[in-house]
Amino acid sequence: ERGSSWMLFSESVQIAITALLSNKLRSILTMLGIIIGVGAVIAMISIGMGVRQNVTNSIASLGSNMLIVTPGSTNQGGVRSAAGSSQKLKYDDAEAIKKKIKNIDYVSPTVNSSYQIVNGNQNWNTSVYGVTPEYLHIRSLSVQSGSFITDSDLKSRNRVAVIGTTVASNLFDTSNPVGKTIRINNQPYRIVGVLESKGQSSMGQDQDDMVIVPLTTAQERLMGITYVRSINIQVSSSDKIEQVQSEVETLLRQRHHITGDKEDDFTVRNLTSLMETMTSTTTMLTLFLGSIAAISLIVGGIGIMNIMMVSVTERTREIGIRKALGATFQNIMMQFLIESVVIGVIGGLLGIACGVGIALAIAKAGLFQTVITAAPIIISFSFSVGIGLFFGIYPARKAARLDPIEALRYE
Repeated sequence: ERGSSWMLFSESVQIAITALLSNKLRSILTMLGIIIGVGAVIAMISIGMGVRQNVTNSIASLGSNMLIVTPGSTNQGGVRSAAGSSQKLKYDDAEAIKKKIKNIDYVSPTVNSSYQIVNGNQNWNTSVYGVTPEYLHIRSLSVQSGSFITDSDLKSRNRVAVIGTTVASNLFDTSNPVGKTIRINNQPYRIVGVLESKGQSSMGQDQDDMVIVPLTTAQERLMGITYVRSINIQVSSSDKIEQVQSEVETLLRQRHHITGDKEDDFTVRNLTSLMETMTSTTTMLTLFLGSIAAISLIVGGIGIMNIMMVSVTERTREIGIRKALGATFQNIMMQFLIESVVIGVIGGLLGIACGVGIALAIAKAGLFQTVITAAPIIISFSFSVGIGLFFGIYPARKAARLDPIEALRYE
């Protein structure tokens, strides 16, 4: 019995494929809905996942277990706190944090601004960062030649600079810049080191396009300011982040004499919570893109149903003959269902090829980073097969219920 039913099944598959091939154009048009649906789902989800990956990487590249203190309150909406509050964060605050709080590896206060850098007749606009020696570790930079800024540079406000590879190649071509002098804001700075290249950040910024000078030099000689733009704090382990964060907030409140319910004039952000909010936003985005694309799958399913209905009407005679020859309700049901499932399967496979192709092409063109994962491929494929089944049931039942005598009469 099982042998014969397998025979029947494989025969039905052959009949189904023959039926589809005899109407090539119609079959292709029917599959188009499924192909577009599956392709769109896969491409959209891979873009969404890519965006998410991007966000995660760019936050991770800032370093793990990081706290970032910035001036100004977090008060969103409403009025930002008093004018000039962005100047309240001082180098001494960073020093105090370093001295008084445990479980901290590095503290790195920074200032930055854009300047034109000149070497002879070459010039280049870039960001100049005033930093302390800890910046090297906190941003996991490494020096390719020469050395980084030292504590004695900080103390004596030396005019020394460490430059990124982009700046080096633009101002010095191929020669080694270490020991040479550049002018920043018309003041001479001696180059003490060149950083290893870090390439583009995941947000597309060139991480090698920067000049680093000692914080004190930048504050007093270059920018003429007494405050810092941000203080980066690397906490020694991730489970201590919350604790360190509240200790930093308390310490800064004391130092800035903020009492009672007066608003903080600084903000301490922790990258982990930033990461979580960003990830949940991008996950929503991905689901949204995926579900929009899935609508076209359902439209494709309706297309299958249409064509199968037409097919049943066209082949009424054939069905009558088969019934007269002893084909059962199941046999006929099976034959039409297999036909619509075959459409679903082939459409699904072509759709996967399209979707993956589109995702790869987008990544190649450099429009978005895309991440192709198995889950959306498996889900959308099984969806396309399921749709073939679901929308094929009604036409198949209609075919299987035809009265053979009426059917044979049908012209």
